[in-house]
Amino acid sequence: MNLLQLMLSGLLLAVQAAPAAMAGPEVRATVLSIGDGDTIRVQQGQQRITVRLACIDAPEMAQAPYGAQSRAYLQTRLRIGTPVTLLPQTLDRYGRTMAEVIGEVNLNLAMVEDGQAFTYRQYLSQCNAKEYLDAEYRASRHRFRVWQVPGGITRPWDFRLARRTGGSSRAVSSGVAPAGTAPAAKVGQRHRCKQIGSFTKAQELLRQGHTYLDGNGDGEACESLR
Repeated sequence: MNLLQLMLSGLLLAVQAAPAAMAGPEVRATVLSIGDGDTIRVQQGQQRITVRLACIDAPEMAQAPYGAQSRAYLQTRLRIGTPVTLLPQTLDRYGRTMAEVIGEVNLNLAMVEDGQAFTYRQYLSQCNAKEYLDAEYRASRHRFRVWQVPGGITRPWDFRLARRTGGSSRAVSSGVAPAGTAPAAKVGQRHRCKQIGSFTKAQELLRQGHTYLDGNGDGEACESLR
């Protein structure tokens, strides 16, 4: 067992047979294919590894046309055969390596910056949260891609939840969220912190696209309501 695998076994005892790409802080690999806007296949040594881009969530392929656009964008940034550096974090429940993918730039961050994916706020602990939140804020301000709809399109995690729970799985370009999820922000609708009333509600409004509520860009809205 090499040093990288030893490091992995210490972190993930349940997955001691994990790919070598999961083991170290930095791994060299070659791009084999692009699955969608946040999943790629790479060759690392003698192994082929599925990599889930960490800290972001790109539209599902069923969220037409955004899913296909996100994948096409990533394909232009990561050509087949491109050498990349992986910064692995962990394995997800599907056995994929969660990692930041570095080519000429940080591709995870670029996907958010250019409006091709959302910052995955639930899973930011191993990334530079401020960088990702700032990138998302800029993309939303400029209404890039997934932000062309006021408030942004239905978030991929909400879309998946709706499909699992039997809600509407229709990918809507109007910005209306599926059944059981919070609606997107309406055009021209603005809120003031003192009128919102609760910190929790303010965070929900921020997730819906009311980014002006996060005045200092730290990823939290209306901190005065804490």
